[in-house]
Amino acid sequence: MKLKSFPKGGIHPPHRKNSMYSKDDLNATIPSIAIIPLSQHIGAPAKCVVKVGDIVKEEDLIGESVGFVSANIHTPIPGEVIEIKDVYLPSGRVSPAVVIETKGEFTRLGKPLEVSSWEGLDKSELVDIIKRQGIVGLGGATFPTHVKLTLPEGVELEHLIINAAECEPYLSSDHVLMLEYSKEITTGLKILKKILDPKNIYVGMEVNKKDAGELLTNTFKEESLDASVVLLKNKYPQGAEKNLVRAIIGKEIPSGKLPLSVGVINLNVSTVYAIYEAVCLNRPLVERFVTIAGGAVKKPGVYRVRVGSTAKSLIEECGGLIEEPSKVIFGGPMMGFTVFDLDVPITKGTSGILALTKKEVNAAKTTNCLKCGRCVDGCPMGLLPSKLYKLIDHNKYDEALDEGLNDCVECGSCAYNCPAHLFLVQQFRSGKSIVRRSKGAK
Repeated sequence: MKLKSFPKGGIHPPHRKNSMYSKDDLNATIPSIAIIPLSQHIGAPAKCVVKVGDIVKEEDLIGESVGFVSANIHTPIPGEVIEIKDVYLPSGRVSPAVVIETKGEFTRLGKPLEVSSWEGLDKSELVDIIKRQGIVGLGGATFPTHVKLTLPEGVELEHLIINAAECEPYLSSDHVLMLEYSKEITTGLKILKKILDPKNIYVGMEVNKKDAGELLTNTFKEESLDASVVLLKNKYPQGAEKNLVRAIIGKEIPSGKLPLSVGVINLNVSTVYAIYEAVCLNRPLVERFVTIAGGAVKKPGVYRVRVGSTAKSLIEECGGLIEEPSKVIFGGPMMGFTVFDLDVPITKGTSGILALTKKEVNAAKTTNCLKCGRCVDGCPMGLLPSKLYKLIDHNKYDEALDEGLNDCVECGSCAYNCPAHLFLVQQFRSGKSIVRRSKGAK
């Protein structure tokens, strides 16, 4: 069988997907105190609708979206609002957050949930539910899903592509989700089919998840859903949006354009499951699957985690640390964010917590660029990372834009290949940030 892939660049880091999970023990311990940021999505932070001293029920609304590109925030636990304060997000940005201490009774936890019938609802009603329940993209981008599902008038969708590649080392959350919830994912796809009416539905995943692919294929058949699983080569960054679209339908998304420009909407498989829960179980997005891994973690695992839990509590859930980590990362090792405080809360966009040892981090001293071209070989976007680095270093931002700075997907393939250990991705993020601020000031 010939496996599909994107044509340019890419790297092959070791998988290290050795996290275990137990079907009967998937739920992480409920936090006694949840720290819930009001900015867990791209767009404007939600507006706080509670105050200190308020008593809230499980899954109550505590943050209200304030615009089209924004998302509601709900509490994962019942209890009392004990504080509203600024907290650091995994990305390093600061967000207001509601701190809730568990109190009272869980109204839904551990109880059988009624499955609602959705077939009689029309498209706008389904999108309204998804918006109300605060669903955002769970692949890391956290783009409000209701925005993506609102097609411009007159536009017909050719392809719905579900991203189940999960190509970052260590991360196995989507894999576990597909193995355990194939029927629910299939229902989520049926809901999306009704909303978007795509001509084709594809689920793209790396071949190291072949067992999940076979399971989904059989479930699609049993549930009479016309959808296909596309197995892809194990190559990073297979899950980057532009790469996935190119690999599956062979079309290239033009620079500065969205996937819709080539007839595609792309969603993460965890988002599809969240849509199922929102529509069928009337459940807001208050928890997600998270991988806790890395050589410093005693028993790496995958758990269903409540938003607002801390990295510290999840590492303890896995038996604690067996050595002092050299680096703790939210997300994968290639695109994740290093944090320096284990009390940083889990957000809707957190797919993994990695506590890496010194050996795994393999930090080395930065030297001058060797002009070897290995960064160019690794770039899946066909850019010249060494040239971009130099242009930003000399504050030549307009020239960096002309060289494709905004086409950089920040996958880290260039830095992985760089024998000089240059901080290429950090430089590109910094350059983009300066350009955005500069445009905002005009």
